[in-house]
Amino acid sequence: MITTLITGLVLGGTYALVAMGLTLQYGISRIMNLAYGEILIFAAFAAFLLFSSLGINPILGLLIVLPAAFLFGYVIYGVMMHTLEVDSILATFGLLFVIQGVMLVVFGSNYTSYSFLNTGINILGANVAANRLLAFVLAVLIGATLFYVLTRTRWGTTIRAIAVNPDAAPLVGIDVNRTARFAFALGTMLAASGGVMSSMYQTFNASMGVVFTMKALVIVIMGGLGNLMGALVAGLLLGIVETLVATYVDPGLTLAATYLIFLGVLLWKPSGLFGKAAGR
Repeated sequence: MITTLITGLVLGGTYALVAMGLTLQYGISRIMNLAYGEILIFAAFAAFLLFSSLGINPILGLLIVLPAAFLFGYVIYGVMMHTLEVDSILATFGLLFVIQGVMLVVFGSNYTSYSFLNTGINILGANVAANRLLAFVLAVLIGATLFYVLTRTRWGTTIRAIAVNPDAAPLVGIDVNRTARFAFALGTMLAASGGVMSSMYQTFNASMGVVFTMKALVIVIMGGLGNLMGALVAGLLLGIVETLVATYVDPGLTLAATYLIFLGVLLWKPSGLFGKAAGR
């Protein structure tokens, strides 16, 4: 049971980090990014290439992948979301197929993985893989840093002001478009970080992006749209539930369990765990 709970927390930490990025993109930029999972998988392939071809471990690989992902998100927002002024759902739906098509051509459709720190570490009598533990620590560090910046800095106050009332934000001198563009790029970077961390202990292929997008959407809605704390709690909860179901019931029922708990939360609190109706 201890091993299962720790594994669930590790998985949930990655889920929470990934969902935080989508929360930023939707809560600040007002964009529902359907290509979010593809960006995550692309980053996983990038980490794989850096490790297998150049011998750069995923930790150092983050220093390469994350700035590239931020730049990609910054450019995509400027070109597709602002300049073209197209519907964000249609734009990101098309982007989904572009990124997926590139990955299929370059990497094929086979599952990919690599061995990095695949050794056991004893924690409270439970044997946990070092790569999973490292992914969890990185997710906590990145998530805590983001939460601190958003709640304790002037820039974070600007972000939250736009999330609460985007129409009134320009009245106090806030450049909504520039801030939204930065938030979209930051969300893209968080997706990439989740991809690099997931690649250390999971197998993946070019068609798996939609699964991560759906799980991120479930977590964002469960936690309350635009609420980072809600995304954190919902991500951890989802990771633990999936691990428990996979261990004690049937691995094939993890997705069913995900949507079951999602429906249960919405029936109990339609606005999400930390939505406005819940006292936010």
